[in-house]
Amino acid sequence: MDSLIVAAARALSLGDPLAALKRVGLRDDAPALALRGIAMAQLGDPGRARALLRSAARAFGSREPMARARCAVAEAEIALVSRDLGWPMDALDAARAVLDASGDRVNAEHARYLGARRLLLIGQLDEAERRLDGLDAGALRPSSRAGYWLVAAGIAMRRVRTKPARAALDRAAQAARDAGIPALIAEVEQTVRAFEAPAARLVSQDSERLLGLGAVEALLASDALIVDACRNVVRRGSDRVSLASRPVLFALLRALAEAWPGDAPRETLLRRAFGARHADDSHRARLRVEIARLRVAIRPLAGLNATKRGFALQPVAETVAVLAPPVESDHAQVLALLADGEAWSSSALALALGVSPRTVQRALDALAGAGQVESFGRGRARRWTAPQIPGFPTSLLLPASTFNG
Repeated sequence: MDSLIVAAARALSLGDPLAALKRVGLRDDAPALALRGIAMAQLGDPGRARALLRSAARAFGSREPMARARCAVAEAEIALVSRDLGWPMDALDAARAVLDASGDRVNAEHARYLGARRLLLIGQLDEAERRLDGLDAGALRPSSRAGYWLVAAGIAMRRVRTKPARAALDRAAQAARDAGIPALIAEVEQTVRAFEAPAARLVSQDSERLLGLGAVEALLASDALIVDACRNVVRRGSDRVSLASRPVLFALLRALAEAWPGDAPRETLLRRAFGARHADDSHRARLRVEIARLRVAIRPLAGLNATKRGFALQPVAETVAVLAPPVESDHAQVLALLADGEAWSSSALALALGVSPRTVQRALDALAGAGQVESFGRGRARRWTAPQIPGFPTSLLLPASTFNG
């Protein structure tokens, strides 16, 4: 490998793409094309970067499978950074297998880390953790090692486990300093700020206060009946009932929990659950039906009693706590994902949240109308970003298919 290729590769490892392009920017041989692709990715042009990497893979040809596999891994990393979560994972796994067989342990482990990172973004925490457990972090370069520990911290944060999250963030910070890449150091610092920011609000009948992730963890470990408005579940200890697919029932439950130990008037329940400003006989009939459904749904954890003016929650626990997002929004989960500072496509948001692209697009249109998100590009190249919003992101709003507390 010639000296210019070696110098360009060293510059890219230090996060200096301009220095790399000075050495290989006018060359069209396979190694130079690959390095130019990585440089364009670092400069923020993922489309050009992926085109160059594909050209490099073709130029390497079938006689150089390890080089082609490295190009595939680099393309997967660019897809993740540009939030193209639909990029085929089987292509990454195939590249990793080639690298394993070729003895390129460093890049094989990097491919495993990228797979875990994608799984974290879409909330598949168990599978992401399994990938991390099977990975040798010691074989990674410092830059990849920092990413590895950021994924470990992300899993712990979404599971509300502060001690392992803090330990992983400390290791990520050390690895980022070892790598000496300013952008990576900034990414770790942003994650630390998210970890230290308020994660939720504790809402009661006459007050509310912000809670950090540690306080949320302590609350979840208590014997209280917790109505979690971040994930639309009600829980007490290990007992848990999800109402994520039944928003009317959850709206009723939250109103009742916020009124506890008193009762919630029927007018309040109608307004919170149905948006009804004036109650009529049809509204009252519907309220009775939904209250009956809620009574059945939460029976292991609490009962519901009728009062003269409404209904009252009767928990099995001695106390009730309502956890709400730091900032209330009809589309808080979309904002929480966008708050990572990256540009997301609507299809990637839909994949991460497990909803239809049309649902996400309606949310983005509403947020754009309110000036909370911005877009650039057209068609499939359209991407969405959000300005920094006080109170975001909170890990309690991010996807977590195995939220165990």
